[in-house]
Amino acid sequence: MKEFFIRRDRSDAPPGSERRTLIRIDDEGVIVFADHHSEAVLGYDASELEGRKVQCILAARQDDPFAPSHRHRIENGESILITFRHKEGFFFTADLSLRMDIRDSDQAASARISQRDHSPVDQRLIRMMETSANLGLWELDVNNNELTWTDGMYHLLELRPGSEITPEQALFYCQSSQGRIRARFRRCIRSGQPFSLTLDLLTARQNIRRVKLTGRALKTGERIQRLGGTLIDQTQEQRQQLAIRRTEQLLGATTSATSDLVVAVDRALNLMHFNQAFCNQFELTFGQKPQHGNNLNTLLQDYPNERRLIERLWTRAFERESFVVEMPLAQQNRELPLYEIHYQRLTNETGEVIGAVHVARDISERLQNASNSEYRIQHDPVTGLMNRKAFLARLQRTLEHKPRREGGDSLLYLDLDGFDHFNEIAGSGTCDRYLRELAGNLGVKVRQRDALARLAGDTFALLIENCPEARARKIAESILELIEGFVFHWKERNLQTTASGGLLFLDGDSPANPEQLLAQAADLCHTAKTSGRNRIHAGPAMSRSMDEGSTNEVLEKIRQALDNGQVRLEFQSMRPVASVTWGDHIEILARIPGETPDSPPLTPDAFLPVAERFDLAKRLDRQVIRQTLAWMGQHRLLEPRLKYCGFNLSLASVLDDTFADFMEDILKDSPFAPGCFCLEIREAHATQYPDDVAVLCDTLHRVGCRVALDGAGASVESYSLAAKLPVDIIKLDHKIMQHLNDDPVQQVMVEALHKIAAAAGKVTVATFIENDDTLRKVRTLGIHYGQGFRLYRPRPLEELAPAEVALTTGKIGG
Repeated sequence: MKEFFIRRDRSDAPPGSERRTLIRIDDEGVIVFADHHSEAVLGYDASELEGRKVQCILAARQDDPFAPSHRHRIENGESILITFRHKEGFFFTADLSLRMDIRDSDQAASARISQRDHSPVDQRLIRMMETSANLGLWELDVNNNELTWTDGMYHLLELRPGSEITPEQALFYCQSSQGRIRARFRRCIRSGQPFSLTLDLLTARQNIRRVKLTGRALKTGERIQRLGGTLIDQTQEQRQQLAIRRTEQLLGATTSATSDLVVAVDRALNLMHFNQAFCNQFELTFGQKPQHGNNLNTLLQDYPNERRLIERLWTRAFERESFVVEMPLAQQNRELPLYEIHYQRLTNETGEVIGAVHVARDISERLQNASNSEYRIQHDPVTGLMNRKAFLARLQRTLEHKPRREGGDSLLYLDLDGFDHFNEIAGSGTCDRYLRELAGNLGVKVRQRDALARLAGDTFALLIENCPEARARKIAESILELIEGFVFHWKERNLQTTASGGLLFLDGDSPANPEQLLAQAADLCHTAKTSGRNRIHAGPAMSRSMDEGSTNEVLEKIRQALDNGQVRLEFQSMRPVASVTWGDHIEILARIPGETPDSPPLTPDAFLPVAERFDLAKRLDRQVIRQTLAWMGQHRLLEPRLKYCGFNLSLASVLDDTFADFMEDILKDSPFAPGCFCLEIREAHATQYPDDVAVLCDTLHRVGCRVALDGAGASVESYSLAAKLPVDIIKLDHKIMQHLNDDPVQQVMVEALHKIAAAAGKVTVATFIENDDTLRKVRTLGIHYGQGFRLYRPRPLEELAPAEVALTTGKIGG
């Protein structure tokens, strides 16, 4: 029997409002329990699910959590993404993770523990105990003054086991404590009171040992007949305590000899050590005198802004071996010293992190010195981050060295949303404090190798070096989450906002001018702001061949085409390659008209980057769909023939929550069935936003449209997306098709994608079929449809008009 968590995230829900339910499935695949959240996630009441097979909530057989491919991942603690069937009939993707695995063999065997009382103990166990604990057992018969002890006592005294020795001779080894030992023995015999005594032994080999002697009366009836006890070697503990005291003395003397602020904390932020300089500055800054053992969070409870920043810095210190920041101890209205703070992680002998230490040096005078005016020239006076001039210089150095590096670089441009409102209600002084503390939090979040700068006002920039695109996106998203969760307390009010960001990916063909790159990133940020704020809009840098003048020309052409409804439409047919299929299967291609009717139109490679940069891609998508449907409405004879009409979607449309509503409205009065229209989503967008794409697929399916995954095979995620994403068609990427006829590795990859898609009930399309050899290989692999210049070249949409038929009553069609 297994218990699973099903977690579903919705893009239209606020952050943190995920839906999760718990179900319990027995070994026969029957649901035996579901919690009260099942209706919110699956649409079923708990009573409706109990007793039914788990297949009733799964989209297909390959989504079975007990399948071998899933079972191994789940049992290893991983969560898997599978497709579920809602009670209302639509499909959605959700995370499935194992909570508990119960087997019959896990039942405890019959066993019991009982106290050992009078039965004798095996001497081998006694010797093992004495050796491991480094102790000995002794016993004194009070009536005849006879002392017996175990082998452990001989070892402690460094005597040969079995050596003949009297009690008086034994006391000889405790010369400095003989009187105390005799007194304790007499009192124990007289009153029965147990004793414990720490003393120094001089062994037979003249070694000094610190031991602990314990004893108690052993009565028979009401009379004390014997005394018994232990002798425990504490020499090692004594040496450790001595070493600790010496270390503490050395540490105290060292830290007291410096004016730097030295403090060490444990993982719970309890003060383990600090010097007098830290104590004095802490008391001066926060009005409290710290004591050893105090908790920093408790000491700073009246300073919530500083408390959160300091807690994040220490948390970062626990995670990294070391790092350096420059900041004051607090962000207050008064002038405070600026410190260069070095953080160092503390670990024990096993490598476990037990705390961290920081050493802070006052660098205020150094920065104010005329010889260091360069610092003020290169840093923002409010936040201490790089200023715009220094950031551009750093970006320039990165561009000059980029050809020598293999990793990718990215430029993130951030703009705070609604920051002007803070100025209105709190004033510039409070806003400066807000920016200082926010900058400190951002400095903790970014990687040490990256460059963070405040450009002006409420705009920041981050250069992310040697980082793949996927990782750069995660860094950008995490920074947005940090800004959204950052709360600044001011006069019993909480100042809190979000940010919009533009993430620009730099490649070998990127402009070498840092100002141009910053302007492109700012345009992407503007797109994110106009698309709803609190989001990242990402895109590649425009090539060097497109300067600002040519960009403006392309932008003007795009706007004219959109304003006048003059986007040129072409189509390219998809042909069945594995079997004969009747009807037209086409993909709509957009072109932007040139300056004159005779000028060649702009292809997507030329105008799409500009459209995405200036937030026109979503509008362009809708214009293409409107014009296509308007043209088709004038050629209703195409309706029986048209089986597939595909439109490419930009990322802006994929993330647009209203796009499905737009499709529903525009198809409402169309004579063509919604099922013949397909929206094509790029594989890169599905990889970046799998949940948003899954939700879009569900909503488009409810409208009646189909969805295609375009560019499958471009990454390793393609195989998982082809299996799990609720799309209807898988279109292979052109890179995987380029050498299909002579590259056996690509043939295996294409065949695997086709089999995965076919097993999931999806249609496959091979793109970029340019020659007969590729076409033959595509047919051999069993792919359903083909597309490319070998089969059909793009043509104006007007040429799709139905055939003209001459009748005696007149002419129809055409």
